[in-house]
Amino acid sequence: MPAALITGVNGQDGSYLAELLLEKGYTVAGMVRRSSTRNYERIEHLLDDIDIIQGDLHDQSSLVDVMERVQPDEVYNLAAQSFVPTSWNQPVLTGEVSALGVTRLLEAIRLVKPAARFYQASSSELFGKVREVPQNEDTPFYPRSPYGVAKVYAHWITVNYRESYGMHAASGILFNHESPRRGLDFVTRKITHGAARIRLGLQTELRLGNLEAKRDWGFAKDYVEAMWLMLQQEAAEDFVIGTGKAHSVREFCEAAFKHVGLNYEDYVVEDERFYRPAEVDLLLADPTRAKEKLGWQPRVSFSELVQMMVEADLALVGGQLG
Repeated sequence: MPAALITGVNGQDGSYLAELLLEKGYTVAGMVRRSSTRNYERIEHLLDDIDIIQGDLHDQSSLVDVMERVQPDEVYNLAAQSFVPTSWNQPVLTGEVSALGVTRLLEAIRLVKPAARFYQASSSELFGKVREVPQNEDTPFYPRSPYGVAKVYAHWITVNYRESYGMHAASGILFNHESPRRGLDFVTRKITHGAARIRLGLQTELRLGNLEAKRDWGFAKDYVEAMWLMLQQEAAEDFVIGTGKAHSVREFCEAAFKHVGLNYEDYVVEDERFYRPAEVDLLLADPTRAKEKLGWQPRVSFSELVQMMVEADLALVGGQLG
């Protein structure tokens, strides 16, 4: 029975990945930071089946301790300061967690169990001001936020440990992936939750930033399967994961409000206060390598994803009303 360690297990991706690994017969340990408030709502249904261990990407000794306790065969690093707008307000924290934290974790693996296979959650934000469309594994990086810059460091330090120490370390350059478990701060969930609240009469408008920004959106549950497949390869390498189709924020709004029988133009207000200091206009994946080498492809379409999220938020908001 293989053992896996997931950092950030209580996040969107961590919860779906834990479910997948349990289905495949793994023993799963999830690393979380100590907090005065409990934040396990995404994994509440899994708490009897996974081992929750406290650790912190700021603290090298805690990571060594976690590695010694778990002795994992596979390590999935999903922990990060993951909200792009926050990275401008907290750039140093973002770098400490999302960049140097990866180095600390890799070093803990190298010291304790160098044979463990390592997955790093890279991001399409690496590409930022894109140099070509679509983006593949050879597209040059041009990050446009402290978050993106930190992720570039994390990506290259993973490559460096792979090449320097022979570690099985792979990065998944995942494009935007969403679900009903997405945090309410993220624009997709902000839209579906807002549409549900407006449909149920709880608010009258939804303020968003740049409606013309385009993203390659997929379903998070599909994407965690790609993470697992990367660590099953004989040799580690990096993969772009996405649908190969881009949609604007405006299109997302239109689809979400249409699903609840409303016209988004009557409720959505474009507010410059929500614009990024440096905009990322278009991110579009070329997932050819993943399809050819991993046999991976997305199952859930853009329209199915939007409808799934709206339905979940209607149930959530309606349940709160009840």
